[in-house]
Amino acid sequence: MKYSKIIDEDLLDIVNYCTPKLLINKLKKKTVLITGASGMIGSYFVYTILKLNEMYHTNTKIIAIVRNLDKLDPFIIQNNNVMILNKDVTERLEIKDEINYIIHAASPASPKIMSEKPVETNFANTIGTANTLILAKEKRVSAYMFISSREIYGEPNDNQELFLEDGVLGQVDHLNPRNSYAEGKKAAENMCASFKEEYGLNTKIVRLAHTYGPGMSLDDGRVQADFLNNIIHNQNILLKSEGLQERTYTYISDAIKAMLLVLLQSHDLVYNVASDNSKVSIKELAETLINLEPEKKLKLVFDIPKEQLKGVSSFKKGILSIDKIKNEFGFKPKYDIREGFTRTIKHLKEEMENDNI
Repeated sequence: MKYSKIIDEDLLDIVNYCTPKLLINKLKKKTVLITGASGMIGSYFVYTILKLNEMYHTNTKIIAIVRNLDKLDPFIIQNNNVMILNKDVTERLEIKDEINYIIHAASPASPKIMSEKPVETNFANTIGTANTLILAKEKRVSAYMFISSREIYGEPNDNQELFLEDGVLGQVDHLNPRNSYAEGKKAAENMCASFKEEYGLNTKIVRLAHTYGPGMSLDDGRVQADFLNNIIHNQNILLKSEGLQERTYTYISDAIKAMLLVLLQSHDLVYNVASDNSKVSIKELAETLINLEPEKKLKLVFDIPKEQLKGVSSFKKGILSIDKIKNEFGFKPKYDIREGFTRTIKHLKEEMENDNI
């Protein structure tokens, strides 16, 4: 397989963690449709299934839906077990092949896009989810999984420390176009619950914390991407706020492990997915990344504008409880902030070296 050593280690870790027996029993000779297959999350699902095929000859087929073929790994395009559909999920999906599982991961995750294209952001989650759910019903799939977000919880109420799947929701201003992402995700979740109730469709929802790792874009406007860009290019980190907002960050392979367990084994509808060992403020994240490469002697610089920047998330705190997924599956994230971002930086450096060959 033509990907970095870091990704290959991740794939072995995912397969072994979820146990080959579970993956083989559920996925052997099955077909999995994955939307957003060129994105970080979608591509890791594709890589994992292809790794399973390689190791255990499961002959699992993949239908990969992508909007931009240029962003898709050539290795995926050339693989005989992958059928590529160059299509937007907001268009009706008509597929003749049998489909056993659907993973709907297609959605803008960039604050820049959310700000500049709130309509398209909303449509990917609302119309895209409707189209994939209709397809799932037609194909009578074994399970359908929607990739949601911690943003559906909004801003926590006073004295609210954690967001639980069945707990109190925070506030989201639905008239703020930037919140098209959160509102689109919320509407999509309602559709998943409705298809489960009305048609008995085995729907799953996973609410992800901030997820990072190999395959993430460094120019999408998220703080972790901006910070990594600075580190890779030997630049001081510029913080345009006090950086007090607290987040949980999840390394991609840990997120994929959790999501596969939900897709293939869970009995309930919705699960939070995060790393409870990776709760930090934005300022602490910046300091951690700087300290990963102390020889560069980079600094944290503050330049706080008088007005909030357009497109910046309005949510100041968003800590997800993962007690539910821990109790049901014994899920335990492997990587903390330092380890996960160290792996991500190694991957980025390897990519840069290959590009210069």
